[in-house]
Amino acid sequence: MSAYRVQPFGSWPVSPARRSFPVRWALLVFLGVLLGSVLAASDLDRMQRLAASRYGAAAAESVAAWRRLMAEAADSNEIEKLARVNTFFNRKIRFEDDIVVWGEQDHWASPLELMGKGAGDCEDFSIAKYMSLRLLGVPAERLRLIYVRAQIGGAQSGISQAHMVVGYFPAPADEPLVLDNLINDIRPAARRPDLFPVFSFNSEGLWVGGASASAADPTARLSRWRSVLERMRDEGLH
Repeated sequence: MSAYRVQPFGSWPVSPARRSFPVRWALLVFLGVLLGSVLAASDLDRMQRLAASRYGAAAAESVAAWRRLMAEAADSNEIEKLARVNTFFNRKIRFEDDIVVWGEQDHWASPLELMGKGAGDCEDFSIAKYMSLRLLGVPAERLRLIYVRAQIGGAQSGISQAHMVVGYFPAPADEPLVLDNLINDIRPAARRPDLFPVFSFNSEGLWVGGASASAADPTARLSRWRSVLERMRDEGLH
């Protein structure tokens, strides 16, 4: 991901239950239907078999460990689910750029691919956490995948880098709690002054800051989201 100058950007997103906007890349709304089908009848046995056949025994054990986590967290409250999922991926997976892991600049990995490789970048961490929380029954309206600019180099730095996190909204009017691979703590957005929200999306749509302006032209990122949903379905998350 490329670095660029920090420019203050509006406010953190709010829950769809409180306010929503027509947004850029509006076709992502349609993908909510596809994501809903991904979550309807998952075949985690298939995921584990594919992990073994594609990536080997270590990958299969990673998927097995994830399945144990999911089973153990099933009866937890939502805050506990957040903590367990966030800790699992932050500890189990190492950060690595897509060019190193996949030989391409921007590959959005499925949870199976992430656990199979044992490495990924911020989008991969975020997608895996989001999908895990959805499988654990956390409603889509409480979760967002949020693209941010992350300030690097300290408080006086003018440099930022594109980054993705997961936001959880305890209630519609609340600020989100932020799940991030950069730090292990789950903090309210107000305690992450290093992050500048750009846009967010979930299974129900996509929101750009607090602006009401929209544009319908899809981008490469739309195809990457659709692609990872299709791969998840083929891998057993359906």
